Amino acid sequence: MSMQLTPKVICAAAALLCAAIGASHAQTSADPLRAAAQKAVQTNPEVTARFNAYRAAGDAVNVSRGGFLPRVDLTALAGRDSDRITGRLPDESQSLSRGQIGLSLTQLLWDGLGTRRDVDRLTHERLARYFELMESSEQTALEAARAHYDVQRFRRLVQLAEDNYVQHRYAFSQIQSRVKAGVGRGVDLEQANARLALAESNLSTEQANLHDVTVRYQRIVGELPPAQLPPLAFLSAGVPASAGDVVSLSLRNSAAISASIEGLRAAREAASGRESVYQPRVEARLAGAGGRNVDGIEDQKRNASAHLVLNWNLYNGGSDNARVQQQKNLLNQAADLRDRVCRDTRQVASIAYNDTRKLTEQLVYLDRNTQAIEKARDAYRQQFDIGQRSLLDLLNAENEVYTARRAYANAEHDLALAFARAQAAMNRLGTTLGIARTDQAADEAANWSAGDDAPARCPVAVAEVGPTDRAALDARADAMTRGAPAPR
Repeated sequence: MSMQLTPKVICAAAALLCAAIGASHAQTSADPLRAAAQKAVQTNPEVTARFNAYRAAGDAVNVSRGGFLPRVDLTALAGRDSDRITGRLPDESQSLSRGQIGLSLTQLLWDGLGTRRDVDRLTHERLARYFELMESSEQTALEAARAHYDVQRFRRLVQLAEDNYVQHRYAFSQIQSRVKAGVGRGVDLEQANARLALAESNLSTEQANLHDVTVRYQRIVGELPPAQLPPLAFLSAGVPASAGDVVSLSLRNSAAISASIEGLRAAREAASGRESVYQPRVEARLAGAGGRNVDGIEDQKRNASAHLVLNWNLYNGGSDNARVQQQKNLLNQAADLRDRVCRDTRQVASIAYNDTRKLTEQLVYLDRNTQAIEKARDAYRQQFDIGQRSLLDLLNAENEVYTARRAYANAEHDLALAFARAQAAMNRLGTTLGIARTDQAADEAANWSAGDDAPARCPVAVAEVGPTDRAALDARADAMTRGAPAPR
């Protein structure tokens, strides 16, 4: 008695498959996958470029902090001055040789908080570079996982194409023997030869695809993949059971969103810093010099001065107002970019999680399809041997078996990749693989919080597509069987 695939049966089968995947994850060694991701994160130029950008941002903060400290200059000169004084009778000319050495100290006292705002801006930019480094590391780990799974995928597809070629070669040899014995038709031999050529073409295509993904693996990881890879490692541990939880975790943990928030805060500090030009700049200046004929005054041996200097720009052609307005617009742009990043993250997380559910269910159907087609192919081969099936029937069955096995292999590898994408969307892929951080600032954002700067136009909402009403579809099919109009 055949079992009907009702929704309950499908859900139960999917649950069993998920449990099997979890067991496979526990039993399957993920060392080659982890090693590939670790090496990619440590050596990939994209990650190292982000790391150097982060270090440069830290240097920029130190540069700006130097504005709080005094500036000390040493000057020395030696030469001869020549002056001509007119208006006297007769005109006088005088010259003297002089040499001196001096020190000057300038200390900023007030600049409208411009330096403070600049330090705060650069601090936020350093944090933005840090989160960009984290995002780059996570995405590089995902690309390494994708390359790893693709190598496994196409090695499997090459095996299937080889098996398909062997089966068609076997059928061709059988027909050729029959034709030579005078008990077969020439047209059957031509059909078998055509299908054999198609099998050879499929094998060549899969081998070319395997070459391409192997080279891509080499580009991302930095070395060629191992000759032997273990079975698929499904990174399903820790993936929540609902799309809402996945999206919520993604929005909360996303390094890309955190980087965009820090970009917004940096833009806000830049806007505040621009307004410092409306206030005066006050400096304390100390200077002293000693030598011979100091400052060109005959017989003067030393001098010293202490000043408080105020400079207040009252008009600058409207440039300052324009810069302040420009920075306000850039602040609005930063808020827009933050919300866009949030929406992109939400989309990626939703699609990745939905793919894990969809592919888990599809594997149940594809496995059933593959088994049924293999049984049909075996029956066709027996019937062909006794003359109850045509060669075309047998060759079509062989192609269907190849297509079914190929679809199942693709879905299986797509599912493994979907789990990796879901982990990366939640910023957990590196942790799941056990990848060590390559940066030297693990505590940089330990107490970081989005606060009031969280995305404003990116609610945690999940697109739900209800399951198909299979009972209604079955009713339509039954109605067609009875000859009645199919209900809709």
